[in-house]
Amino acid sequence: MPQNKLEIIAEPGKPTIVTRRVVDAPRSLVYDAFTKPEHLARWMGPRAFPLVHCENDVRVGGAWRFVHRGPDGQEIGFHGTYREVVPPQRIVRTFVFEPRPEHEALETLVLEEHNGKTTITTTTVHKTLAGRDGHLAEGRMEAGMTDGYARLDELLAGLQGGAASALKL
Repeated sequence: MPQNKLEIIAEPGKPTIVTRRVVDAPRSLVYDAFTKPEHLARWMGPRAFPLVHCENDVRVGGAWRFVHRGPDGQEIGFHGTYREVVPPQRIVRTFVFEPRPEHEALETLVLEEHNGKTTITTTTVHKTLAGRDGHLAEGRMEAGMTDGYARLDELLAGLQGGAASALKL
């Protein structure tokens, strides 16, 4: 898998989505980017849908809620509860897309570092195939994640003192 290529695996008949992406940063910094509101606001989601509200109580039993605002002013929210937190390597939480709460899922984030690069693997298990298929609908998830990860690359480069492009966030 090329380093900056998002891999999405959704096997037929299984209510699971696995995504994988490699970033050029140490695991501890990537963990901070996934957990600290000041970092999340700079990269989470596509550029056209910035994160405008971020609550993130990263502890077992803690709640999270993210709200993105589209170009038309429409807001879209996501929320859940943390089930497992093992800094800086693993987070398990519930994931609810607020317009479709019946499609609640369980999401596991695993960060693995090799030679200063971190592989980000997210496994999302939906209760039903319909929930999974709704999550994948029309390629919006892939486009949004691809843009968000490009923004994460910029943030991580800036936090490591690299790429001037990170200053444009």
